[in-house]
Amino acid sequence: MNHYETVFILNPVLSEDQIKETVKKYEDFLVSNGAKMIAKEDWGLKKLAYPIQNKKSGFYHLFEYTVPGEVINALEVEFRRDERFMRYLTVALDKHAISWAERRRVKLKQKA
Repeated sequence: MNHYETVFILNPVLSEDQIKETVKKYEDFLVSNGAKMIAKEDWGLKKLAYPIQNKKSGFYHLFEYTVPGEVINALEVEFRRDERFMRYLTVALDKHAISWAERRRVKLKQKA
């Protein structure tokens, strides 16, 4: 089981319900493939540095989870098939990134 973090940008024309449905769909996809969700964050609507698909903004989301490595390829294939996704990035976290993410989560909880 490797530790991963995925950030994805959803199309800004989606309604709030469509966004929640999309996030839930991919969270369920990961859990059904043996993932353990560690953190899930909604960063909201953000302006993009450059236009993607003629859009100047997008809804950002972050998943942090542990899962067997072979599931990542299947997840990214699903992302490519879904037109609601504008961009995505999945990275494997090393021990330093894991500790940084933990400190970041603690700091976010203290602010809330």
